[in-house]
Amino acid sequence: MNASEATLLFPCAGETLLGILGRPERPAEVGIVIIVGGPQTRVGSHRQFVLLARALATAGFPTLRFDYRGMGDSSGAQRNFEAITPDIGAAIDALQNACPAVTRIVLWGLCDAAAAALLYCDETHDPRIAGLCLLNPWVRSEASLAKTQVKHYYGQRLLQKEFWLKLLSGRLNITQSIGELLRKVGQASSRVSHGEHLAFQERMARGLQNFSGRVLLILSGNDYTAKEFLEFTATAASWRGLLERPDLTRIDIGGADHTFSSQEWRKTVENYCLDWLKQNE
Repeated sequence: MNASEATLLFPCAGETLLGILGRPERPAEVGIVIIVGGPQTRVGSHRQFVLLARALATAGFPTLRFDYRGMGDSSGAQRNFEAITPDIGAAIDALQNACPAVTRIVLWGLCDAAAAALLYCDETHDPRIAGLCLLNPWVRSEASLAKTQVKHYYGQRLLQKEFWLKLLSGRLNITQSIGELLRKVGQASSRVSHGEHLAFQERMARGLQNFSGRVLLILSGNDYTAKEFLEFTATAASWRGLLERPDLTRIDIGGADHTFSSQEWRKTVENYCLDWLKQNE
């Protein structure tokens, strides 16, 4: 199907956001808002968002990729993923205004953009959101990073020939290395008190728990962020059972890095997203 591209300027909290609309000849009722992880722009690493948006629009799905406030060509002060709920809502409005046929929205996000999608659901309970495409969601904390490093880095290091050659040759400061390992173990076992305010990871879980639509979860096989997500969700009480919900489809792409940088990995993501979207029409 043929699809065109157009620049959209739309308001958000007194600022002006810029987005690129992918408009199919015969638009589906489901539209896709691509949320950008930070700090980067609507183009994405390796032009990932450009290529993805064009593939989705060619398949019939209206698509909007945009710069949130303070990034790229949008005005305003720069902010992080925890503060872009108004930007996501403005992008949804802009997509529906440009394509009135769109009645349902899928939010697509990689890394902290996936976290932002869940935070948007938690904060707004927007009934227009019919689906979530979440790739390598960000749940980073000092404790979760340390736990991932202890399990996946230090454990693998002991199996490497280079490690033992360095140790036996005296080129490894064993005292310093043991101290670093013990520090990581201590961080991994620590629990941070957040007082009256829920950590963003807990609000993400609440957003997913209360979400009634379908979810596509895509995880890279060679990515610490994805490993950290799995470690965290396997042990955090607020996430218990959420990845086993029947309307969640999980895809693991072995060997893929965090941003799916090769053409093969990018096409694999596109194909999984398109298959899932067509089931959701």
